[in-house]
Amino acid sequence: MSALADTSSTGTSEVALRALIESAVAGLNEIILGKEGQVRLGLACLLARGHLLIEDIPGVGKTTLAHALARTLGLSYQRIQFTSDMLPADIIGVSVFEADTGQFRFHRGPVFAQLVLADEVNRATPKAQSALLEAMEEHQVTADGQTYPLTEPFFVIATQNPVYQVGTFPLPESQLDRFLMRIELGYPAADLERQLLLGRDRRDLLASLPAALTPQQLLRLQVEVPKVHASDPLLDYVQAIARYSRQAQEFEAGLSPRAVISLLRAAQAWAFMAGHEGVLPEDVQAVLPAVVGHRLAPRDTARFRNSGEIGLYVLGAVAVP
Repeated sequence: MSALADTSSTGTSEVALRALIESAVAGLNEIILGKEGQVRLGLACLLARGHLLIEDIPGVGKTTLAHALARTLGLSYQRIQFTSDMLPADIIGVSVFEADTGQFRFHRGPVFAQLVLADEVNRATPKAQSALLEAMEEHQVTADGQTYPLTEPFFVIATQNPVYQVGTFPLPESQLDRFLMRIELGYPAADLERQLLLGRDRRDLLASLPAALTPQQLLRLQVEVPKVHASDPLLDYVQAIARYSRQAQEFEAGLSPRAVISLLRAAQAWAFMAGHEGVLPEDVQAVLPAVVGHRLAPRDTARFRNSGEIGLYVLGAVAVP
């Protein structure tokens, strides 16, 4: 890891940037009560240049968390409500003929924001879902043969309802793999739910949530994360996890090389946030359930209740070297 010193032209040291991250965590914890683990995973996902998938039942705070992340990171924000009749043009934009000029002009869609919330993404058809693929992977969109770059930094936070609910379409494996992490929020503890009942409306709190970071500071953090040192034994551990997933009879297919890279990047982001000089096995273990659970399809779907259990099963099966 680079020295904790003033190395940027903006005069912000890594120590100061890490303090800003903690300030962001504190602000998010005021909005999303009792979910610091999920908040830290969400921030680590964005620091690792990844996209985030939040799956849970309606009403537990998925959309609120996405909006809060946008505000605390100082990012421009657009929400897209996915529905069964949505078209790709509703996401990326459409070319409109202008009579006064006699030409078509491309009108940009809501995907042209730094943070895009794809709300209830699995309520749209696979055709509409696929419109996000190029944006998520290439940070650009193509319409009528013309390519348009997206603003940096660029993130997609998608929420989805459980697949057993009416009107949902399962995300294809190719799109699931574009999400670096998948997390759940779950119900709040009883005492925290009482605070929600007696406290201010979350929308009012969101409106007053200050930005803890600027987009420029976030971009610098994204540059610093891959510099966190990963030793050869640590890489052996990551590869052992990948090898087990590919050989285990419990799964239809193992982790792809892209998934393994995602696991390492997420662990580096977690280590950076924790102030570690290098990636520790504990950093890998902290992020692994969120990184691999949605990528490993079990042969026996009744064996695991959720993707988090899949990650914990893999952790228990692979020894730390």
